[in-house]
Amino acid sequence: MPSDSVHTAAAPEPAAPSSGTRRARRQLPVFAVVGAVCTVAYLGLYAALQPVTGPQTANLIALLVTAVGNTAANRRFTFQVRGSRGAARHQLQGLVVFLAGLALSSGALALVHLTDPHASSLVEIGALVAANVAATLLRFVLLRLWVFKEAVPG
Repeated sequence: MPSDSVHTAAAPEPAAPSSGTRRARRQLPVFAVVGAVCTVAYLGLYAALQPVTGPQTANLIALLVTAVGNTAANRRFTFQVRGSRGAARHQLQGLVVFLAGLALSSGALALVHLTDPHASSLVEIGALVAANVAATLLRFVLLRLWVFKEAVPG
């Protein structure tokens, strides 16, 4: 015999964000500020070096200089890692992350010059900014999940 009562399942409670998700949300604004400062420094170095060294060499030097500062600043401010323990390893891993950014930015410059061999510095900088956005997303993931994984509770 069918029951006349209507059974309704209670709506599931929304899952609370994990501590890792909450921490990532706190880290993102700090990471963004560090990234913005480093990007301005990178573009300034690039613009100063490009007329003397050419685009690819200027990109390499500017990116390398700012990558070291970026890793150190993110270590301290974004991931709250203090002291010298692990600093050398973090910088070496940061250089691997730098290589990914270098590949993206060098590829963007090569594409610009492939499509317009006489591209202006402004066009180069536009391409570098676009490549830097992609590299920044990759950098956050790699720094969080690989370089500073011990600073991110799992």
